[in-house]
Amino acid sequence: MDKAKRASDTPIAVEVEAGKAYFWCACGLSQVQPFCDGSHQDTGYSPLRYDANESGKVFFCGCKASSNAPLCDGSHNN
Repeated sequence: MDKAKRASDTPIAVEVEAGKAYFWCACGLSQVQPFCDGSHQDTGYSPLRYDANESGKVFFCGCKASSNAPLCDGSHNN
């Protein structure tokens, strides 16, 4: 797989809990976006761990093009 699949045209808002780890889907194939469900097997991609330092709303990248992955940087607008 040369390029990640664009899973969404917008960021995906998630309420995270402080101290909890989240595994962001980097390949775009997961059926539980923005998180990994193991669909990346044999793609060359691996999920990216996000550790929540505080509780609150986080905007995860849905287009898979963010240079600030796993968080959205507005790349979906390009």
